[in-house]
Amino acid sequence: MRIGTRKSTMALAQTAEIARRLTLAAPGLDVEIVKFETIGDTDQTSKLLMHGGKGGAFVAEIREAVRSGRLNAAMHSLKDMPGNEDTPGLVIGATLPRESPADALVLRQGLSLEDFRRARGKGFKLGTNAVRRAAYAKRLFPDVEVIHYRGAADTRVRKLDDGEMQRLPDGGETGPADALIMARSGLERVGLGGRIVYEFSPGEMLPAVGQGIVAVECAAADWETRRALALIDDTSAHLCCDAEREVLWVLNGHCNSPIAGHAVIAGGEMTLTASVLDESGGAFIESTHSGPASRPRELGRAVAFDLLEQGAAAIIARTRVEV
Repeated sequence: MRIGTRKSTMALAQTAEIARRLTLAAPGLDVEIVKFETIGDTDQTSKLLMHGGKGGAFVAEIREAVRSGRLNAAMHSLKDMPGNEDTPGLVIGATLPRESPADALVLRQGLSLEDFRRARGKGFKLGTNAVRRAAYAKRLFPDVEVIHYRGAADTRVRKLDDGEMQRLPDGGETGPADALIMARSGLERVGLGGRIVYEFSPGEMLPAVGQGIVAVECAAADWETRRALALIDDTSAHLCCDAEREVLWVLNGHCNSPIAGHAVIAGGEMTLTASVLDESGGAFIESTHSGPASRPRELGRAVAFDLLEQGAAAIIARTRVEV
């Protein structure tokens, strides 16, 4: 089985875990990891919106290799996969058990959490490329300056510590950053979990849809690959995946929309919370519903329709820009 992945340290670690699980579940299966350098990896300056969001920057090229038959499957971080558009001929064949979906604060070496708390972010430059994290940061820390910041997880932390400026799409520069907001799971995957000084609760910063879940995508008609992937599929993570992504589908949320969603399962019941913000963090709506975990898409639709009734469509329309 040929599995495509990005060349980043995190992506390779995720794909190696998929290969490990597959060879344990299906002894004798030959798994080959095929590395891709996507446009999102080579262009560390532009905003991802310029490449069609994370889907265009990190997913599209590897997906096309699956469609053409050059790959049997592709590894994606679920949060990078567009949820508002069809993916003809492809299905998520497996999801690994969900790691922490939380966002975390990382500070430049020499700064402490007490420094940040005392200033409440005033005078701090906080780096992120995620519009959702930026919107929540502006709500939590009105005085912080949120700056455009790109790079793989380990690259971003190195740039933070080195005081490196971030190049901007217009040719200018911004920075250096004093702090970053990043996914806890990503930091841990690259061995930087010890740099986390604070973990945001879902009530403070609701995670991105699919955050902490690794997905394996394959051709819908490739039943041999689908049978193999089914052996490593985590049912709980897949149900949460379906519920959260249904919110994106109904809302038609695009890559510049600060939309968040997080599902948890307790017993046979799932609770799903989702939110929509504007880029400034000023406008904010949220909805929580519970229902049978066995019907995740229905729950996702209920939450999404509630958000629409509260005005989500207007907020999302304001964040839709032409490029």
